[in-house]
Amino acid sequence: MPDTQIPDDVVGAFQIEGEPVRGRVARLGPAIDQILLGHDYPEPVANLLGEACALAALVGSNLKFEGRLIVEARGAGPVRYVVADYDTSGGLRGYCRFDADEVAAASTGFLRPGAKTLLGEGVFMMTVDQGNEMDRYQGMTSIEGETLALCAEQYFAQSEQTPTRVRLAVGREGDIWRAGGFLIQYIAGDDARGDTLEAWVRTQAFFETIGEDELLDTELASERLLFRLFHEDGVRVFGSKPLRAFCRCNQERIEAVLKSFDRAEREDMVEDDGKIHVTCEYCSRVYAIAPETLEAAA
Repeated sequence: MPDTQIPDDVVGAFQIEGEPVRGRVARLGPAIDQILLGHDYPEPVANLLGEACALAALVGSNLKFEGRLIVEARGAGPVRYVVADYDTSGGLRGYCRFDADEVAAASTGFLRPGAKTLLGEGVFMMTVDQGNEMDRYQGMTSIEGETLALCAEQYFAQSEQTPTRVRLAVGREGDIWRAGGFLIQYIAGDDARGDTLEAWVRTQAFFETIGEDELLDTELASERLLFRLFHEDGVRVFGSKPLRAFCRCNQERIEAVLKSFDRAEREDMVEDDGKIHVTCEYCSRVYAIAPETLEAAA
């Protein structure tokens, strides 16, 4: 019987019954479409940013406090910078900085150039932001894998010492962008559980069968996908969290940034209409600020 009203823009957690494996599944529809359509990205760049957003949702949804999880990678390749920002209310935003000509050249002969091709030599980072009164925590690793999923697996192995597998998918259904992600993590054995490595190896074998099309399928609910994979062991699904495209830019923040410049610098920013125009890198919203407003509030 086909699924009806498949939930979209959600991330949920699960635990395999009786096994030392936990995980999360993310499905992104309108949210990722809004994020990617906010910029005129070439398809390889849009794909990279879609992967970063799905990864941020997978990892960030596990935070146990109010805050943000920032996934970013910087390199010397055609894409200089990709960042995805998840906050614990479910808000997602992201953007890439790139050279269009270099991206086109790197894409020649490739169906879909990945992270290593696009970013080149560089670093992959995850940052946990718990608010202004708490120090940020940041982990970093080099970009070694051709996909952001491989970068994330290496990050968890090195920075968290937690064996982790990640699968990410980005694609279009017609003109609509979609993204999905699947993450499993190994819970090490102890005196109570004993040796759990065999169960982890078996779970990875099931994980390897996941197709990108399954993560993007609008007619396949996450619960059904989990049942396909782990019905022999059983799987417990926990509550899902909604996701949405959301940017924290606003007039007050933009004005605060402009006030950090001195008067002469601000005068150089004024355009023909007599205003300073600032475009948010994340959502592409353009703010037109009257310079006299900044002087009056200074």
